[in-house]
Amino acid sequence: MPRIKFVMSSGAEHEVEAQEGTSVMQAAMDHLVPGMLAECGGYTNCATCHAYVDEAFVAKIPEPSEEERVMLDCAFHVRPNSRLACQVQVTPALEGLVVHLPVSQTEG
Repeated sequence: MPRIKFVMSSGAEHEVEAQEGTSVMQAAMDHLVPGMLAECGGYTNCATCHAYVDEAFVAKIPEPSEEERVMLDCAFHVRPNSRLACQVQVTPALEGLVVHLPVSQTEG
């Protein structure tokens, strides 16, 4: 199973093993990673799984859909490498993926 490291805005790290075929959001939820709220359950209806994909992995995942881009417009602190974790599928190519969670999701 690919390993994913979630890095909070504080610098705290949580490394999990993720089931292939699930989403990065689901991997975080399965391991109770703080800051991953995922209020809509992965239906692209909120941006509470907003995350920054490490630049080394951006080219390894498909481009965001128009639906995802629209929802990212609703998120805070959006960057070029912003993604909704619910839309990023875990594949073997993502072994060692690093995902940073924005300050808006890890503090407050």
